[in-house]
Amino acid sequence: MDDLLNHLVAAAVYAALGILLFVLAFFLVDRMTPGTLWKEIIEEHNTALAVIVGAMSIGVSIIIAAAIW
Repeated sequence: MDDLLNHLVAAAVYAALGILLFVLAFFLVDRMTPGTLWKEIIEEHNTALAVIVGAMSIGVSIIIAAAIW
């Protein structure tokens, strides 16, 4: 039972670390792009920018998952 608790705590820590790294990467990309990402995507309906942000999200998520694995 104690081993299960250790594994659950480790999984929660790695999940929190992965989410934090993803958020930091997203804000970094937001700061590097000209303008405001959400304004361009939501108000201006910039589909190309939405695809770029989605691809970045998938790419960063794969890298974080591989690093944590």
